[in-house]
Amino acid sequence: MYRSIISLILFILAYVLFVVFPGRRSLVAISAAGLLLVTGVLSFPEAFGSVNWNVMGIFVGTLAVADVFMKSRVPAVIAEIIVDRAKNTAWAILLMCALAGFISAFVENVATVLIIAPIALTLARKINLNPIKMMIAIAISSNLQGAATLIGDPPSMLLAGFTKMNFGDFFIYRGKPSIFFAVELGAFVSFFVLMFLFRKEKHKVKVIPVEKVHSWVPTILLVALIVLLAASSFFDTGFTSAAGIICMIMGIVSVAWEKISNRGRISELIKSLDWDTALFLVGIFILVGSLTLTGWTDNLAQSLSNIIGGNIFFGYTLLVFISVIISAFVDNVPFLAAMLPVVGQMAYKLDVNPSLFLFGLLIGVSLGGNITPIGASANIVSCGLLKKEGYKVRFKDFMKIGIPFTLAAVIAAYLFVWFVWKP
Repeated sequence: MYRSIISLILFILAYVLFVVFPGRRSLVAISAAGLLLVTGVLSFPEAFGSVNWNVMGIFVGTLAVADVFMKSRVPAVIAEIIVDRAKNTAWAILLMCALAGFISAFVENVATVLIIAPIALTLARKINLNPIKMMIAIAISSNLQGAATLIGDPPSMLLAGFTKMNFGDFFIYRGKPSIFFAVELGAFVSFFVLMFLFRKEKHKVKVIPVEKVHSWVPTILLVALIVLLAASSFFDTGFTSAAGIICMIMGIVSVAWEKISNRGRISELIKSLDWDTALFLVGIFILVGSLTLTGWTDNLAQSLSNIIGGNIFFGYTLLVFISVIISAFVDNVPFLAAMLPVVGQMAYKLDVNPSLFLFGLLIGVSLGGNITPIGASANIVSCGLLKKEGYKVRFKDFMKIGIPFTLAAVIAAYLFVWFVWKP
């Protein structure tokens, strides 16, 4: 009883501090994990075993490849070409959103925003356009597509780690269309929302190319990483360690290439990676592991199962839209990590295919962050870039775009998952 009470108190306290001090979330998570060890709630082997090191390898390795890919300027050059060929400002914005979505399926969302933002801001300056709506649209498009593949965003990695899904399983899982197609349907429907929002931007766009490709090698490395991850599906069917090892090796190769070609210092390259999020993930894994080991996830799953009764559709709907609402204000990584074991147990108790609830959960937590400027890291970065340019993003400015976009994407993806995976 002592262990379970302490684990719950620390988990709730950490969650509150995540909301109050979002800039200190990694410190909070690691400190809470340390307290679990100090108080004896978890032993060191239990804490170490709670961390999904395969997911950590995927995250860190992919970040390294993405960082070098971004520095190659290939994405920026592609963005310039797209903008230059668009028939008007509205289509330039829409095509940049589509490019952001495509890149985000393979590169972390924040990195994607940083890739596209300079082109968007340059375009805004050239035609004297307020860039707020455009930058918001790019951020939420990035967040949407991040859920489409295993390497697109940490929530996808967490789901893959929990379910042992490999790269190919995000496309076809157990003979059925998987989460990729649900996300793409949501993207297709939400694209029309963006078309409506930017319908009045009819200026003709002409961008003078300023970007030059530094090297195509990072692009080759990124493509090779995707191919190797897909291939690993055939020899690591349990999603044990191959994907993490592949990503780490490719990350090391990318850093080494950057060192040799651009004479950068390896220490600086390594330091530039998002270690804050990496430490945050480790702490979250341990916090959630404590809830599982002390029985809280089983208890919550049983309570939810009792509320739902035999109405699976009600349970699925409740799960998706509660996830959307919570993720609009709370970081989706700790929420998803906490809910994965709960949803898995709930599906078991209700005797339904867990993919229905798990895919619905991923949709809710990944897309719900698009409602507010604090719901996702990419949103925060986008608003920060706008602030540097002298533009302040108010909550209502963001939500005017975020709410209709999110509702369109969530409803389409939610219905797709239901009709494909319903009992």
